[in-house]
Amino acid sequence: MIDFNLMIDRYLEREIKQKEIGRYYPSEIGSCLRKVWYAYKIPKETPKELRRIFEAGNILHDFVARVLRSDKNPDVELLESELPFKFEYEDFVISGRIDNVLLLKVEEKKILVEVKSCKSLYYIDKPKPEHETQLQFYMWAMRIHNGILLYIEKNTLNSKIFAVPFDEKRAIAIADRFKTLHECLKVNKLPPAEAKNDNRMNWMCRYCDWKDECDINSLNLIERNHKQD
Repeated sequence: MIDFNLMIDRYLEREIKQKEIGRYYPSEIGSCLRKVWYAYKIPKETPKELRRIFEAGNILHDFVARVLRSDKNPDVELLESELPFKFEYEDFVISGRIDNVLLLKVEEKKILVEVKSCKSLYYIDKPKPEHETQLQFYMWAMRIHNGILLYIEKNTLNSKIFAVPFDEKRAIAIADRFKTLHECLKVNKLPPAEAKNDNRMNWMCRYCDWKDECDINSLNLIERNHKQD
């Protein structure tokens, strides 16, 4: 008998790769900087359940591109899909892929579209901060100052769209986050535990692959500070 679950896991299996210091990704910069730092310093295998979720998201991305490209939707024109992105900034590179670049024909307006799959739309009533951070940076770097976040529910294909107003100050602050990450990685300095210290980000700790390492480092820091006092 064929074990298709096993076949899927084998197909999606990837080698653990050491990330290159000096090459960073917009999809990560909205996360806790300490988590991103650990991903470079202590790479770990992506759990098979998460690999499946990522692949399901990729399939939905392809579906969205087909919908946007269809002649049945004449008001829009899909200019680019899965557009490779590379941005040289100071002494490092930021790279990734932009989901879609769309032209609204009536307004002659270009729009960056970031697609995010989700299990349920019920609790999504505004853009998630980490997704908005990613899109803000793309709008700044691409000089296309119109963007939307498109959330697609996996089981129903229902969707919600949120326009994201461009904010140059915030975009520059995001670029500074890359600089902070880069400097911390170069000198092997652990960044602050943002998710632990910010109630809006606490949920990230529950899903962090480096929670144990972070807890140990945080405890050691508290003990050192206590001794100094």
